[in-house]
Amino acid sequence: MTNKKNQQKRSAKATTTATESKGRPSWWSWLAIALPVIALIGVMVLGGGDDTTADSAIGATAPGFTLPATDGSTQSLDAILANGDALLYFSMGPGCDGCFHQIPEIEEALATKGITLVPVMVDPAPQVTAETDRFGIATPILIDLDRSVSEAYGMIGIYGHQGRPSHSFALVNQDREIVWVKHYAEMFVPLDSLLTDIGDAA
Repeated sequence: MTNKKNQQKRSAKATTTATESKGRPSWWSWLAIALPVIALIGVMVLGGGDDTTADSAIGATAPGFTLPATDGSTQSLDAILANGDALLYFSMGPGCDGCFHQIPEIEEALATKGITLVPVMVDPAPQVTAETDRFGIATPILIDLDRSVSEAYGMIGIYGHQGRPSHSFALVNQDREIVWVKHYAEMFVPLDSLLTDIGDAA
């Protein structure tokens, strides 16, 4: 009789332990949740730039291009540089509100330094125009639909954004030399931070 009671107690304890284990996430589950979060924090803390790919472009001759713009015009790099240096701005485009807010945030201040802001996006013009209308942006945005220009400047696939740019800038001087490049993890960069990062390159 005593043996039977002991067996019943052990069985009940095992059942309780199994039930508690099922209701409690395993450490594998916690690890699966934590690793992506830690990776994201790491990217943010390390500042926003993929400096390896950025540094390799500095000093190179900027690839030429001629692209259609959202205002119906066609713009070339040479024509843009005839008016001064150019800051090419490659972004994710539609679906990224910060990418559009970035344009009025920095355009006027760059113009006072003799730098033309040149936004480039890879989505069809009607999609981009719908967003510029929504945000009240009159700045022409160049449409790189086949992504050839974005590829030439090394702007595709940064921070895991496959098939499109992330949030990247390339400063090209009037000699068509790339003098500064920065890839940001954030989808919006305040003016002061951007000018600090550009530093003496402008």
